[in-house]
Amino acid sequence: MPWLPVPLILLLLASAAFVLGRRRAFSVAAASGERLHSTAWYHGMLVALWCLIPALVISLLWLVFADSILTRLVLQDLPRQMLARGAEQRTLLVNDLHNLLAGHVAGHNIDPVLRRAAARYRALAATGRMLVAFLMLATALLSASLVYFRIRPDLQARNRVEQVARAVLLLCSTIAVLSAIGIVLSILFESIRFFRQVPLTDFLFGLKWSPQMAMRADQVGSSGSFGVVPVLAGTLLISAIALAVAVPIGLMSAIYLSEYAGPRLRAWARPTMEILAGVPTVVYGFFAALVVAPFIHDIGARVGLDVSSESALASGLVMGIMIIPSVSSLSNDVINAVPRSLRDGSYGLGATRSETIIHVVLPAALPGIVGGILLAASRAIGETMIVVMAAGLAARLTANPLEAVTTVTVQIVTLLAGDQAFDSPRTLAAFALGLLLFVVTMALNMAAMYVVRRYREEYE
Repeated sequence: MPWLPVPLILLLLASAAFVLGRRRAFSVAAASGERLHSTAWYHGMLVALWCLIPALVISLLWLVFADSILTRLVLQDLPRQMLARGAEQRTLLVNDLHNLLAGHVAGHNIDPVLRRAAARYRALAATGRMLVAFLMLATALLSASLVYFRIRPDLQARNRVEQVARAVLLLCSTIAVLSAIGIVLSILFESIRFFRQVPLTDFLFGLKWSPQMAMRADQVGSSGSFGVVPVLAGTLLISAIALAVAVPIGLMSAIYLSEYAGPRLRAWARPTMEILAGVPTVVYGFFAALVVAPFIHDIGARVGLDVSSESALASGLVMGIMIIPSVSSLSNDVINAVPRSLRDGSYGLGATRSETIIHVVLPAALPGIVGGILLAASRAIGETMIVVMAAGLAARLTANPLEAVTTVTVQIVTLLAGDQAFDSPRTLAAFALGLLLFVVTMALNMAAMYVVRRYREEYE
């Protein structure tokens, strides 16, 4: 049986199980004259869930363990002399087999034995998929039938469906938390490897960033510099310029659209502004490199300023335009969520519209506004394409926005590009930069939480 139609068949079976389970609940209630503990919808949903869940578990087990099982079966049929070369040769053999299966090996370079092994792997995989498909469908029918014939008036179908829903929500939450922990730990472990070769103090307080220089003693230029201060300074400089553009414009536009604009203007102005959020960042990068940066360079030349062709000001301005919708949209939603009774009470005390906005609406909406600004700051710190195209790759320790600088994210991309040893200080420096970026973002979150707690207005 082909593998692709199986999910569709399972969905059809689950739909049929829902309808049949719902009808079964009605008929059982009518025959016994008793009232159902749960509505018929829950009975149908319980049957449908038991039709899907066991089949999905079988599919997940196959996806997880299929490759290892098939590889072991194929290796058992290979000549003994190929398997008696040690663990490293066995690993290389497995990699060659997988490359052949993926089509990454040229046809004239294929070992005949390896070709036969790949053919057997494909045959076993096809047979396994067919068996798993039949097992999934049979299990779905069997489990749905067991629940179907157990439907009775006192069956607590709603409780069981809610238990399944809670289990699914708990599983999703656990996956999200474990994913975050896994990301942090992976960055942390690789960063520790980096700090074993480069002192932490040199990384945090060094004033020169030159990771292209080798760190091994047997290579020329073994005095690589990994001081992160210039990179971090460039990140903060460009982000500050972007927020200086986005926060006033975004917040003022949100206040105008929510408090002053009429319904007709609000109906087309807000969607038009949010179009900026859908523009790809590479388009902003082209705009910054081809329009904004030359314009700033020409203006600076006319007034006698030495402006670099790639500057922090150009990338910061365009990045600020890019994150205006983030600030405006979230601030608009938060301002509209402020209760109307607060505005009416302020007007009743004789306050003007401007006084009401400043002293009532904005304090009440401050937590959401801070959240929107934090989201915009996170996007500005994590932006890469605009900086690459408009600010350059030079790591300079400067506060002059007219010079070329670089950011943490740009350096991470640069360090991980190309073929190089994964355990070299140059590559491991990318993880140290990622850890630093994580710490900076966490510090921003803590600062935002402090501001929210300090200035939050509570109303009954």
